[in-house]
Amino acid sequence: MAILGFEHVGIQVKNIIESIEFYTKIIGLDLLEQIPHTDPSLKLAFLGLDGNVIVELIEGYNADLPAEGKVHHFALQVDDIEEERHRLRMKKVSFVDEEIITLPNGAKYLFFYGPDGEWIEYMQLKKQ
Repeated sequence: MAILGFEHVGIQVKNIIESIEFYTKIIGLDLLEQIPHTDPSLKLAFLGLDGNVIVELIEGYNADLPAEGKVHHFALQVDDIEEERHRLRMKKVSFVDEEIITLPNGAKYLFFYGPDGEWIEYMQLKKQ
């Protein structure tokens, strides 16, 4: 197993621009990257400190969830997402979707369920 570290917390937002303003001007995080998603209905922004991602803002999922349901997932960085998907399959883990998505910046991700239905993401950053 090759967990490399904590990646980020994903938060569903109604308006990504207002949320970026809040997290940068009120909280004090830096806007590190704002990228499109392969699904054009979704908008993504990554915020953090010293170049390290802490929060991913996501506009376009279900903005009508109750306040306690706004945190969408947490992510762990892995070195080989295909290998990890295979390992999870062998462990009979349930997937949100077994497809590995590749973002325009080259990062890849995969969602699966924890024991209480929480969403966990494995993310492989673009290999340099």
